[in-house]
Amino acid sequence: MSTLHEVAARMVAPGRGILAADESIRTMSARLGAAGVEPSETTRRDYREMLVSTDGLSGGVSGVILADETLRQSTRAGRPVPRLLDELGILPGIKVDTGAHPLAGAEGETVTEGLDGLRARLDEYGPMGAAFAKWRAVITIGTDRPSRRAIEANAHALARYARLCQEQGIVPIVEPEVLMTGDHSLTRAALVTNAVLEAVFAQLDLARVDLAGMVLKPNMVVPGVDHPRAASPQEVAEATVSTLLCTVPEEVAGVAFLSGGQAPEVATANLAAMQSLTTPWPLTFSFGRALVDPALKAWRGSDEAWEAGQDALAGRVQRNVEALTGSYVAEPAA
Repeated sequence: MSTLHEVAARMVAPGRGILAADESIRTMSARLGAAGVEPSETTRRDYREMLVSTDGLSGGVSGVILADETLRQSTRAGRPVPRLLDELGILPGIKVDTGAHPLAGAEGETVTEGLDGLRARLDEYGPMGAAFAKWRAVITIGTDRPSRRAIEANAHALARYARLCQEQGIVPIVEPEVLMTGDHSLTRAALVTNAVLEAVFAQLDLARVDLAGMVLKPNMVVPGVDHPRAASPQEVAEATVSTLLCTVPEEVAGVAFLSGGQAPEVATANLAAMQSLTTPWPLTFSFGRALVDPALKAWRGSDEAWEAGQDALAGRVQRNVEALTGSYVAEPAA
């Protein structure tokens, strides 16, 4: 049986990243509907099967984060989705939080829930094939936000989740996301991300989480989407890596960035720029929309466009592999 350290190291292996295909039923149905696909249990299954069965996917993807629904589903040919991934050399993962909900006493802020009954769910997910899990905390920047209360509440929940995962032999992905919503500057984003990561690792330490048996999934440090000036990839890389070096212990197995709503080409360019900077941990990707949006747009629920959807996903994965290996050439904005 693989150890937590072995699985975590495999998740951030050189030249590979993690595909996030873990949208809730509600979110996935909305995305399908927007693409002209009638949402149902079957079309959600078909969409995700189209993604994970892409030829050669394991060359650039070490693991796939699944939703509870998908972990329990089988392919059209009757193979359980986790078994398909395992046969393809890809680690199956599972999103275990139940979403962000209003935080009492902190207007406009949220705390992620899902700790109740988590031990029992993890005990079920392991035998189903889940090698790792994910929990996302959401932090917003605004006037008088984030509050210390919101930061600490989310950090505490992340640490409790991570410790429960490790006790069940499952590697936790710890995802504290500082949203890019707003008009804040790059400097403000860096200060907030720093404060969030400091709180998260203080709580992980109190919970005695084995840092070499976990993967950090943070936001890149970017200015708010409404800020008047966009940051260059080099500016994002320097701000992000500087923040991580100040807050993330060397023992962490690796850092797999979320895309956070950035355009696919922008997220990949920022990731590529980071590779020239020296860090004690590998820096890779754990993208969702930045990988799958082009695939959904190409597929649109049509069996005739199945390969077109897979080609779109394969192309985006390849661009990110190039970013990790130093061969990436900047792409024109879509």
